[in-house]
Parts: sequence; C-alpha cells; structure tokens
Amino acid sequence: MTEERFASDPFGTVHWPLEIRLKKEEKRLEVDFDDGRSFSYPAEFLRVVSPSAEVQGHNASQKQTVAGRRHVGIVGVEAVGNYAVRILFDDLHDSGIFSWKYLHEIGEGQDRLWDEYLAELAAKGLSREPKRR
Repeated sequence: MTEERFASDPFGTVHWPLEIRLKKEEKRLEVDFDDGRSFSYPAEFLRVVSPSAEVQGHNASQKQTVAGRRHVGIVGVEAVGNYAVRILFDDLHDSGIFSWKYLHEIGEGQDRLWDEYLAELAAKGLSREPKRR
C-alpha cells in the first residue's frame, strides 16, 4: 500500500478489499480482504446495520431498530472513492456508505451484531417479517 492511498482515506482503513462479489440471487455480498479474511454478508444483515443516519441516527440515542427486512435484496453496489461502497437495497434504502473499515469490523463481529439485533427485535416486539398490508 502506498502512503498516498492512506493519506486520501478519511476512514482510517487498515484492511483493503481484494474482491467484492454481489450474489443477487443469494441476497448477499461477499468481500475478500488483504489480511486473508473473507466475509459473506446477508443483505438483511447489511440493511439493518447500515451506517446511514436513517439507521444509526446522529448519536447513540437515535439508533433505529429496522424491522421487517427478512426478504430484502441488493440491487447494486457503487464505489465511493477508493474507501467505501454504497449499497442499493431493493427496499429503496441507498444512503449508507459502507467504508472498508466498517465492512471489515461488521464482518468480524457479524455473529455478535446479529444476536444483538435479534434481541433488540424481541425486546421491542418487532419481527424480521415485513408487515402485511
């Protein structure tokens, strides 16, 4: 890695992606990082942990629990500079910018984060299933 690559990265990336694969039919995104780690993220997981202000709020007290996204898919992935991707979900959510650092962190903590999400849903009486119309 060159020094200028790090200098232009506002997110403090440590691990860079080598390959990104969108598996639309499987509703998942796969990322291989330069440290040898590979993560497979279900679309639902990425949607509910989106780094967007809509989900995370502007501080911890504003964080939202996103329910009803069991069947969400990914329609596209767009590069954002050399430090992130914007994931376009089929529920029209597209405001989350997933930095390489954030993707690596949620990949490492995926099991814990998923368990915390399921606990939040249960505590709030919410469901992964979409609301019926």
